[in-house]
Amino acid sequence: MPEIEPVIAIDGPAAVGKTTVGKLLAQRMGCLFVDTGMMYRAVTARAIEEGMDMEDEDAVTSLAESIDIRIVSDRGADCQRALVDGQDVTGAIRTQSVDRHVSAISSFEGVREAMVDQQRKMALAGGVVMVGRDIGTVVLLDARLKIYLTASPEARAKRRQAELEAQGSGVALEATMKDMERRDRIDSERAHSPMKPALDAILVDTSHLSAAQVVERILDLWRTVN
Repeated sequence: MPEIEPVIAIDGPAAVGKTTVGKLLAQRMGCLFVDTGMMYRAVTARAIEEGMDMEDEDAVTSLAESIDIRIVSDRGADCQRALVDGQDVTGAIRTQSVDRHVSAISSFEGVREAMVDQQRKMALAGGVVMVGRDIGTVVLLDARLKIYLTASPEARAKRRQAELEAQGSGVALEATMKDMERRDRIDSERAHSPMKPALDAILVDTSHLSAAQVVERILDLWRTVN
């Protein structure tokens, strides 16, 4: 029988290692890697750039529906770029300003519908590792393997703080934890596509595991479903 093209959904809150694990896994499997969070960040960054009211759901939804967002990478490649109408916005989507607003913007139903439509088109050909917060519950309901990554609040906050420090932003650990708690609350309680494990997802706690160890765990799980 021909080898099945992988379609793997990875969900979970911020700073559990989704992006790092997803990249490494895609490299190992020779798949396209799609970080859907970059798409919502791209919408947010463009809204900020245009000076929009972040609470104006109709205006932000109209923006999301009107712009072309592409996540560009070769299969198995480490580097991903976010393009909005052909403009590279990769650097602009990782700012603290985007961090503050992205959860609220991604809670808008129209924004999510616009992004989900594009995400499903990316996965049509198969051979994809897609990460986000609603991949297994909304975007890729028929994914062959669904993973939900978790980690302790302390582990997540330390990872996020390290990311911010690498970007040259000094933020206290307590402030980082409070911001993550706020984003988790918004993502989990939103009316449309709330963040939660799919019923058929396998939970993997990354608190005390390296990214490489998590990848090996997922590869083992993939072998069991094929």
